[in-house]
Order: sequence, then structure tokens, then C-alpha cells
Amino acid sequence: MDEFKKFDVDGNGSIDQAEWDRMALEDRRLRMQDEDAQRDAQRKMTWYALSGMLLYPFAVILADVFSLTEAARILGSMASIYFVSVAGIVSVFFGANALAKGKQNDESRK
Repeated sequence: MDEFKKFDVDGNGSIDQAEWDRMALEDRRLRMQDEDAQRDAQRKMTWYALSGMLLYPFAVILADVFSLTEAARILGSMASIYFVSVAGIVSVFFGANALAKGKQNDESRK
């Protein structure tokens, strides 16, 4: 009930249409902030994954340069799994974005 009390601006014990509209607007604002934060987090995750994908070969080369042959061998053997995993993460991100954009376009046509 405490949630409703803060929206009962006039203090009459009930929430009228203007107060409901204010609650709906606040709910919409919070939902938009959450969606924006989620997109930002997904974008950062994708950039980190892509950066790691680009830097991975340099890690193998550096290990070989510093005569860490065992480390270079291990990193080289893990490469196939790593690249497939990162490619999956990135493709899911782009696929989800394309799907969401497609839904928005379908809704705007109605």
C-alpha cells in the first residue's frame, strides 16, 4: 500500500484518473530506462567479446615470443572453441537486435 500512497497526491485515500496516468507515465519511464540499460550492457558485452576475439591471436604470438611454448600451445588449442563461443555471443546479439527491429516495424505498420 505504501506504493499507492505516494501516488495519492491529493491524499483522499483513492487514486483518480490523473494519478493513474501519472503512475502509468512513471512506469513507462522506468521501463524505458531499464531497456536502455539492457541495450548498453549488451553493446558493451559485444565490444568486449569482439576485442577479445581480435586480441586472442596476439596473446598466442606474445606467448611464443617470450618462449612460453606450452602456453602458446594451450592457447592455440583453445582457439577453435573460443572463436566459436565468441561468434555465438555476437551473432545472438545482432540477431536479437534484428528481431526486435522487425517487431517494431511490424507494429508500426498496423
